[in-house]
Amino acid sequence: MDAAFTDADVLDDAKRAAAPATRANDAELKEVKKDVRAVNAGTTEPRAAARHSVGTLAAESHASDSHESVRPLAGQVWDAAAYARNGRFVAELAAPLLEWLAPQSGERVLDLGCGDGVLSEQIASAGCTVVGADASAELVAAACARGVDARLIDGQALHFANAFDAVFSNAALHWMRRDPDAVIAGVHRALKPGGRFVAEMGGAGNVAAIRAALYNALALRGVDAASVDPWYFPKADEYQARLEAAGFEVRRIESFARPTPLPGDVSGWLLTFAQSFLQSLPAAEREPLVLEVREALRPILGRRIVGAVWMADYVRLRFVAVRT
Repeated sequence: MDAAFTDADVLDDAKRAAAPATRANDAELKEVKKDVRAVNAGTTEPRAAARHSVGTLAAESHASDSHESVRPLAGQVWDAAAYARNGRFVAELAAPLLEWLAPQSGERVLDLGCGDGVLSEQIASAGCTVVGADASAELVAAACARGVDARLIDGQALHFANAFDAVFSNAALHWMRRDPDAVIAGVHRALKPGGRFVAEMGGAGNVAAIRAALYNALALRGVDAASVDPWYFPKADEYQARLEAAGFEVRRIESFARPTPLPGDVSGWLLTFAQSFLQSLPAAEREPLVLEVREALRPILGRRIVGAVWMADYVRLRFVAVRT
């Protein structure tokens, strides 16, 4: 596992009003405050170059892959800089999945949920032609800036046919909760006969402690967290059944716990990955919610390994399936 990073507590000035203080890193605090403002605004404005990249991309894509076909996830806004700061571990821990993919020179690979294109780049370095697909315009722009052929596409409405030797997906399928069967059917259609679907996603029990803390905190405020929960974390047998029903032969599937060190405390994670929950509250109530959830999780996830390292309770579901 990659080495964890150690950051001082964030949002410390807000905590100081209610509890004994700990020292906070001012630069990190400013970044988190910026993240809070972005969450409160419900939008993140891409750089001018990023806006141009997305506009060009939409003009060059087929109509079925245009902006109009993408249904953004309610409440979730992806900021490329915040994602790199708080979620870079997602790509850094993907080496075993890339080994399962075993990309070969000359193959065409679809990176479904490509994010900012870090893994797309690695697959392309093996000599593959890679197409990235993501529902976030900001992350697509970031991937394009890396030179990835990234397209603004809803993974639940893929329109490729017999186009790829492999479809790769890391930490994205669990965001496609609206219609997981449509995702699988679209991947099957996109693959050539004999093509492989290699993916990792959150499995049953993923971030259970974080999820429970969010549900409890929102319940105290009269909010039904289940109605804004953006995640789909299936059991292995459930997802295998879905794959087989769509015409895949499952070659390998496993679910496993992977406690994951965070680059700071859980606040940055919440501001990056749990915006759907935060957006259910008025703007003034979101920062107190983050602080409350952080303190509820401190005895569970705020373990000391090397310095003050917070460990997220990740459970992963990883599989290889072949189109028959």
